[in-house]
Amino acid sequence: MKKALIALSAACLLCAPAAEAQTSRTSWVATQIYDYNHPFAATDSTDLATKMATMAGDAFSFFRGTDHIFYQDMLTLPPSSYTTTQTGYTWLGGDAHIGNFGAWKDSAGDNVFTVNDFDEGYLGQYVWDLRRLATSMVLAGRANGIADSDITTAIKTMVGAYVSEMDSFKGTSAELSFQLKNGNTSGAVQTTISNSSNDTRSDLLTKYTQVTNGVRTFQNIANTLVPVNSTTYSNIAAAMSSYISSISSSKQYAASYYQVKDIHQKLGSGVGSLGKLRYYILIEGPSASTSDDVILELKQETSSAVAEASSNGQTLSSADNGNDANRVAKTSKAQTLNADVLVGYATINGVNYYFHEKSPYAEGFDYTQLTSAGKLNTAATYLGQALASAHAISDQDYNSAIVSYSIDKQVSDAVTSKNGLESEISTFAFNYAAQVNLDWQSFVSTYNAGTPLY
Repeated sequence: MKKALIALSAACLLCAPAAEAQTSRTSWVATQIYDYNHPFAATDSTDLATKMATMAGDAFSFFRGTDHIFYQDMLTLPPSSYTTTQTGYTWLGGDAHIGNFGAWKDSAGDNVFTVNDFDEGYLGQYVWDLRRLATSMVLAGRANGIADSDITTAIKTMVGAYVSEMDSFKGTSAELSFQLKNGNTSGAVQTTISNSSNDTRSDLLTKYTQVTNGVRTFQNIANTLVPVNSTTYSNIAAAMSSYISSISSSKQYAASYYQVKDIHQKLGSGVGSLGKLRYYILIEGPSASTSDDVILELKQETSSAVAEASSNGQTLSSADNGNDANRVAKTSKAQTLNADVLVGYATINGVNYYFHEKSPYAEGFDYTQLTSAGKLNTAATYLGQALASAHAISDQDYNSAIVSYSIDKQVSDAVTSKNGLESEISTFAFNYAAQVNLDWQSFVSTYNAGTPLY
């Protein structure tokens, strides 16, 4: 029955759906959402309620919260004309929508613009990241009031920039030094990088913590940051040694750096990840001063949605011993130059958690700034370049046991027509955005009817 519904969903995506077909698709979508989210209902129903309300708000939020549906559809939709067996081993971010890029200060001290979400990291066809990003550009562009013709231009700009960057990396090591910084960007992307440069650790600590009698602890912030019970606190604190051991010895700090000062649960972050447990740990940092305390973010990880459509992740799965938090940590380190040295993982009470610094210098990319065709088109170049960089540096350059190919070469060789790929991705994006809108509208009806969705 499930395969029949999936096949029917593909038919809906390839033509204007008949009423009967869309009714079946509606039922299938509701089932997919329930099945994906229900395992988290017992531990974080508050965030799941927030997730459903957020997804009901607009089509883009729905798209962000249903990457598992996107990859179910990739099973049945026609493949790209510009892929090969080898390009199917691209290390994907897996959820490359326009909101999953941003700026941060890397471990070398440079403020750079990159992909910034790695939860769905997996091996698969590079076009899936392009398709997901392009579809998000349609949904976000329309929400920003931009005409479809201008969105089409921006998508082609993004794809063209991706291909050109991969071409420039082919046969060189240029990808190992390429970064998007203040000096080689403009528009909203440059603004995001500049905002990152102006951020301070003091601002982050002031937002989430307080100092009382010389001791810094987390604030209690309703619906945002809440205390944990003593058992959870003890379990997380006890897992710190396992987390530290997951970091390369050459990147570990002195034991005092990781001394736990406080632990709270973080609520309400993201869209797709809502329902998965997330915690903040306040640790000592470089010195005993309260001014340089560090916040670690822990995030519950489960299997990648990309695995719905790809069986190429075995090399990655064997490398991470089947631990999804390790998979995410590896993706984070593979896809960013000068990666966060606090990236690691640990298993706590049977649940796998990805650890990284809650960076004081991280700035999400505010796509709502892209309110004109020119702004969107300018940003599109950098989105394509950032995605190409992530794909190119996470191939054999990072670990040949996981990806044995030079992916920049494989992709460049597969794209026999840049214009052809630009048109293919643009056409896909508008067709899939139409289906997302239908799915969203049916979801809203199901949600408003009170149907259990988790």
